[in-house]
Amino acid sequence: MAKRAKKRTTKKSAAKKTAARRPRQAPKMLSDLFLETLKDIYFAENKIIKTLPKMAKAARSKELAAAFNKHLRETQGQVKRLDQIFKMLGKPARGKPCEAINGITDEGAEIMKEFKGAPALDAGLLAAAQAVEHYEISRYGTLRTWAEELGMQDAARLLQETLDEEEATDHALTELATSVINLEAEEEYRAAA
Repeated sequence: MAKRAKKRTTKKSAAKKTAARRPRQAPKMLSDLFLETLKDIYFAENKIIKTLPKMAKAARSKELAAAFNKHLRETQGQVKRLDQIFKMLGKPARGKPCEAINGITDEGAEIMKEFKGAPALDAGLLAAAQAVEHYEISRYGTLRTWAEELGMQDAARLLQETLDEEEATDHALTELATSVINLEAEEEYRAAA
């Protein structure tokens, strides 16, 4: 038993010595969180740029396809704003994989596959697009607030500009859903019944 106790003590001592030799990691600051979240949304926006043309092509409604194409152009401009913010930070514009946007876009891909040719396809595509918008609104609102708190007024202004676009897109999609898309899906359903 004494040997076992001695071995445990020796292992604990070795672990303490190893930990003492490792350089201490600086505590993570709000500026670090800002940069990580910026990378996250950069990845997300580039993923959205790849996804929107597929959604526009799948849409049955010309109005919905036009809305997706319009937002594609806006998203390209939003990526340029993010590039500017990375430049302000003196960091390379680089994304990091965002599981949230991957999940949301995977759901949209499922809708395109499962509802292809169905009356509810456009309603599903529109709902998937709004899930993306709500994610972006959340991220940009947070980033804008952090930029303000970090004294990065130019970045905050660029983020607010994008936030305004995202909110306008969400509003436009809601209008399209309630005035056209959902009604058409319901009419097609009733006609088929």
